[in-house]
Formats: sequence, C-alpha cells, structure tokens
Amino acid sequence: MALPANDAFSLGLAHDQPRRSSSRSRTPSLPRRSSTPPTNISMAGAKRAHKLRASSMRDSHYSSASVGSLSDAPILDELAEEVDAQVVPREAKKQSRARNGSASNTSRNKKHTEKKDNKIDFEIPRKALHSSIGNLAFLYLWTSDGSRDHVVTALSSALAVLIPVDILRLRYPSFERAFEKCVGIFMRDSERRTSNGVIWYMLGVNTVLVTLPLDIAVVSVAILSWADTAASTFGRLYGQFTPRLPARLPILGLPLASRKSLAGFIAAAITGAAVAIGFWSFVAPLREQRPELSWTWEGGVGGAFADSGSKMFSGWTGIATIGIVTGLVTAVAEALDLGSIDDNLSLPIITGGCLWGLFKVLGWLGGVFS
Repeated sequence: MALPANDAFSLGLAHDQPRRSSSRSRTPSLPRRSSTPPTNISMAGAKRAHKLRASSMRDSHYSSASVGSLSDAPILDELAEEVDAQVVPREAKKQSRARNGSASNTSRNKKHTEKKDNKIDFEIPRKALHSSIGNLAFLYLWTSDGSRDHVVTALSSALAVLIPVDILRLRYPSFERAFEKCVGIFMRDSERRTSNGVIWYMLGVNTVLVTLPLDIAVVSVAILSWADTAASTFGRLYGQFTPRLPARLPILGLPLASRKSLAGFIAAAITGAAVAIGFWSFVAPLREQRPELSWTWEGGVGGAFADSGSKMFSGWTGIATIGIVTGLVTAVAEALDLGSIDDNLSLPIITGGCLWGLFKVLGWLGGVFS
C-alpha cells in the first residue's frame, strides 16, 4: 500500500533525525574562539578559510545525501577558524622575522655608512706635493746657492700653461675628465668646480720671492709648505677632541674659519715657530754667498731694518721673539676666513709681510733703546 507523500516526508524526517544526532555526537567538540577578530589577520589565512567555506558549500550543494547534511556548515566554520588559528601565528612569525631582518640590515648599512663617513682622508698625494715645495726652498734656494730669478721664471712659465688649462677644464667636461685622470689625485673635491689650488700656490710663492728679502721669502715658502700640512693633518686627527675656533679672533676681531679646530691652530703655530727658529739659527749660516740676512745670532737685526748697530735683539732674546711672533702669525694666517681667497695665496704673503714688519719694529726698538 502506497503512503501519502506527506506521510513519507514525515517518516523520512523522523528516520533521519537520529542519524544526524548520532553523527553530531560522534564528532568531537572543538574549542570555539572568541568572536573578537584577531588584531593581525594574515591574508593567507583568510584566503584559506574562504576556500574551505566555498568548498563546503559546493559539496553540500551537489551531495546526494539527505537535506540534513547542510547542518554541518557550523562544523566547517569551526574547522576553518581552527586552521586560521594555526596559520596566523606562523605568518606573524614570518613577518616578524622579515621585519627583524630588514631592521638588522638597515642598522648594518647605517653602521657601514657611518664608518665610511668617519674615515679620515689625509690627502697623502696632495700633502706630499705640498710639503716638497718647502724642501725645494731650503735645498735649492738657500743651501745650494740657487738663483731666485730661475725659480721665478720657472714658476711663471708653469702658470702660463696651467691657467689656460684650468679655464679649459672648467668649460669643457670632456677635457675635465681627461685632466682629472692625470692629476685628479692631487685635487680636492671642492676644487673640481673652482680654480685649482696649485695655481694659487705658485702665485703665492712667486709673490714673496719677488717682493721680499730672500731669507724672509724662503721662510714664508717653508711655512706655506709645512705649517699648512701640519694644521690639516693634526686637525683631522685630533680636531674632534678640541673645540672649534671662534668666528672672530679676540681683540683684533679678524674673521676665522669656524670649521677649523684648536688642534690645527696649535699645530700651525708650533710648526711656524720651529721653521723660523730653525732657519735663522742653523740653516741661514750654511749659504756661502748669502745676501745680508734680516737677523743673525751675533748681530741681531740686520742693517736693512736697523739704523744703528744695536744688538738688543740678538741671541736668545731675538730668536725667542721671532719664534713666538712667527708662530702666532702663522696660526692666525692659516685659520683666517677670507672668503674666496685661497690660503695658498694668503698664507705666504701674510706671513712674509708680518715677518718683514717684525724686523722693522725690532730694528726701530733697538735704535730707541740703544
């Protein structure tokens, strides 16, 4: 006997009810997570959860099982949440490692950059050339009885070539690249867009050789060669441990380069004093055909600066006075900030001019108190 459709549907529901309950009872209960969303949800974990939900919906739609299988959706949601709970910490660990790695790389790069920036550039080729001119002044011009006129002619000829070359270098980039390949090791970075310092160096040397007595000119060139090198070297080595120079020289109010340090100032003063004392005490008497000296140990200030034969500033008194004044003048001249005027030009001229003025004053004082 056939049952009505309603009764078959009712019996099917009654028959399927225990099966659903039994299948749910056999499924182990899973811990439910808090409904509060996690603070850092991984995109990969979210994608996996959506895939699981989509696959569960497709399976439930195309399954030939009973209608009650749709009630398994909450269980699949719990499984998706459980998978998400396992995946999110892994993704968080990966992101944390990536951040730590990038941070460590950044710190290493920063330290490397700081070490590179803190590396001291002593400009050894440039300073070697710079100092060699002082040896030329002592060995050739004085001890070897060299001719001042020959040196002036040689430097003037070199200037006649270097000045046009420097103009071409500043106007034509291709010529500049070729020039720097040849002599770039002797140039500073600041000179690549301005005039070469060698030109100012030669102009300063020529100026003192032409205008000043030979002994004063030789001392001025030696101070340019050695005092400037000493100030630069010791300033780079120990400048970080000493204060910077003030913007103005006390009392006189002369402008100073505040980028320079007290260490370089002291080094220049000691070198200038040593050059003056060493020259007039030991080197000056070595020249056989020497002109009249500006100062001698026995006679004091020479006749070109003194009207009388006073020996007031001879011996230790005279050499100590010359050394102290020369050291101070050298340090101040090296530290002056004269704008666009290169110190290779200003240092020998200022030092030589002040030495000439010092001997004039000493000669006048000797005449007054004699």
